[in-house]
Amino acid sequence: MLTVENLTVQFPGRFGTFTAIEDVSLTIERGEIHGLVGESGAGKSTIGAAIIGLLQPPGFVSNGSIHLGDTDLLILGDDEAHQTRGKRISMIFQDPQTSLNPLMTIEDQLIETIQTHEDISTEDARSRAISLLEETGIENASQRIKAYPHQFSGGMRQRVVIALALCTNPELIIADEPTTALDVAVQSQVLDLIRGLANTRGIGFLLITHDIGVIAQTCQNVTVLRGGQVMEHGPTQQVLNAPEHPYTQSLMAAVPRLDVKLDRFLVPDTEEGVETAPIGRSAEDAERWLRSGDEMLGQGLSMEGVTVKFTGARDSLFRKPEVFVALDDVSMTIRPGTVMGLVGESGSGKSTMAKVLTGLVQPTAGTLKLNDSTLPLARQRGRKDPSRRVIQMVFQDPYSSLNSRHRIGDILAEPLWLYGLENDRAKRRDLAAAMLDLVGLSADAINRYPHQFSGGQRQRIAVARSLLARPRVLICDEPTSALDVSIQAQVLNLLKDLQARFSLTILFISHNLAVVRQMSDDITVLKSGKVVEAGPSEAFFNDPQADYSQELLSLTPNYVGQKGVASQTLVTEV
Repeated sequence: MLTVENLTVQFPGRFGTFTAIEDVSLTIERGEIHGLVGESGAGKSTIGAAIIGLLQPPGFVSNGSIHLGDTDLLILGDDEAHQTRGKRISMIFQDPQTSLNPLMTIEDQLIETIQTHEDISTEDARSRAISLLEETGIENASQRIKAYPHQFSGGMRQRVVIALALCTNPELIIADEPTTALDVAVQSQVLDLIRGLANTRGIGFLLITHDIGVIAQTCQNVTVLRGGQVMEHGPTQQVLNAPEHPYTQSLMAAVPRLDVKLDRFLVPDTEEGVETAPIGRSAEDAERWLRSGDEMLGQGLSMEGVTVKFTGARDSLFRKPEVFVALDDVSMTIRPGTVMGLVGESGSGKSTMAKVLTGLVQPTAGTLKLNDSTLPLARQRGRKDPSRRVIQMVFQDPYSSLNSRHRIGDILAEPLWLYGLENDRAKRRDLAAAMLDLVGLSADAINRYPHQFSGGQRQRIAVARSLLARPRVLICDEPTSALDVSIQAQVLNLLKDLQARFSLTILFISHNLAVVRQMSDDITVLKSGKVVEAGPSEAFFNDPQADYSQELLSLTPNYVGQKGVASQTLVTEV
């Protein structure tokens, strides 16, 4: 159905021409799900953009061919390309929130897409739109179709995006990281939907992802990219279980394992010098400064009987507003110098717990304690309150959490002056440079801006900034979910090293259970704002007690004994 032969994509620039894709070939049959995997910058999304005709200028295809059936996609005129894009080829993007128009109802968006490509009445288009929503698993579609995107959960929004992609009965759908932002339960539902569409409709899928477990669970064939070139391709089980190329072998070895806890991840050489750089004198200065505080870095943290209620908008003068219970009498204890893993599906209350701990949300009831000291709640914490300093966060998206207008040196120095840890400007700059060295980056990075770094490097900067507040507890909220396998392994190794060196107390929030097993000493499982299981991490993974815990493990793509187990045996072989 789709044939890509010797594809080369180049981007001309002031300092020469950058070759993003070089001599790439692949084929996709009807009903086939073809996986495209590789680290950030490998060229995965560029291939998808070239196929659908959405290459960003000044990028262009300098060599090769792309055929959809008998149609040469590279010689189409603008009008023909526009008709092909959407009607014969559709795309599913990573973030459904930004793929949907927030000002239009789901009904209007589906009808508009259908009528753009077909001469059909509004009523007939509406009937088809409802059928598509039902096919993608949305209940009460005839009523829900009138809702706006923000009124759906993340998984439901992704189903709407898939329904939009199906509006014109396409032959090929390009799915670019369609499950990265979803928890394991919703991810499993979306992948089941994709497999069902491939089987029942014969749609071909190009599935772009950095999640090896998703590839193992879903794809018949896989192509491994690095630096815009094909390293290896073939049947999924063959490539994952017996990789031939050294890069594929190292990539597979970096996949977090769910069947056993390892001391360290094996890391492909993707960020030169980062993983093996020795600790220099500057890093030793940062370490001495961290240890010179009045209190030890890692302290115990507990919450007792915490309840959080959110009051909705009043829809009638005579009716009480609805009250949503985000956390219901939640208690949790993080032992000093240990890592607590916090897991649960979207909407379970994980991020709300983090906001309560950091003073961003006022709980309705309950208390917080750092060791034996009671922490003030949100309303009692001013901006410069000392209690704000002792709990710091590392967020999911380091690009959003770092001020794009400030240089790295200013970003890192901010907590030093904000909390009065260092009043001398020159010393603040020296400490910032030393902390960069400690997290594996060159000290000269202080003069650059966030956009000049890769995703993994930005996350290292975010960790450095958190440490410069001399925290007692570090909250990591999905710190690696947006990173590819190799960069994820590097950041997790960094957190492991820092935790062991400074006995940090960490709350590690993630929907990736394999990552949680590698990082955590204890684990707490949330569902609908309640704790359903808590205890030592290894006990949880070896013998989960709650039915919900067992369900979460069974839905994880590379869970031993379940679907997608291929990615487990290959790590041992490597």
